[in-house]
Amino acid sequence: MDLSNLKPAEGSVKNQGKRVGRGQGSGKGGTATRGHKGAKSRSGYSKKLGFEGGQMPLQRRVPKFGFKNINRVEYQGINLDTLQQLVDEKKINDSVDFEALVSLGKAGKNDLVKILGRGELKSKLTVTAHKFTATAKAAIEAAGGEAVTL
Repeated sequence: MDLSNLKPAEGSVKNQGKRVGRGQGSGKGGTATRGHKGAKSRSGYSKKLGFEGGQMPLQRRVPKFGFKNINRVEYQGINLDTLQQLVDEKKINDSVDFEALVSLGKAGKNDLVKILGRGELKSKLTVTAHKFTATAKAAIEAAGGEAVTL
C-alpha cells in the first residue's frame, strides 16, 4: 500500500449531486434545467394519477361493467386431500376443528372455512367447519367420520 492506491472508506464519500437554481455563475441557474414555461417548470407541480395531458383518461374512456355483491360471504376452501395430507404427516389425528386449521396455517382467524370435496379421505375424522359441500360431507361420512357444522 502506498499513496498511489489509497481510497476512502466504503460509503464515506457521497456524490453531492447538481445544485440547480443557484445563480447564473453555476451554469444551472435561470430555468434550473426545467425548460421554459408549462406545468412541469412550476414549483409544487405533481402530475395527477392517470392524467393524460387533458385527453380523456383511460379510466373515464372505458365503460364501467359488472356487479359487486356487497352481501357476498367469502369462505376459505380446504379440500379433503389437504386433510388427508395433514393426517399422513401426523399433524392431526382424529378430529379437525377451526382452531386446529388456524394453528396449522390453513385458515386465518377471521376466515370462514368450507370443506371441499377434491381428493379422497381414507381416515376416520370428526371435521368441524362453517360449511361443507355435499361431496365432502358424503366422503367424510363414508370414511366413518363425522361432519359438524359450526
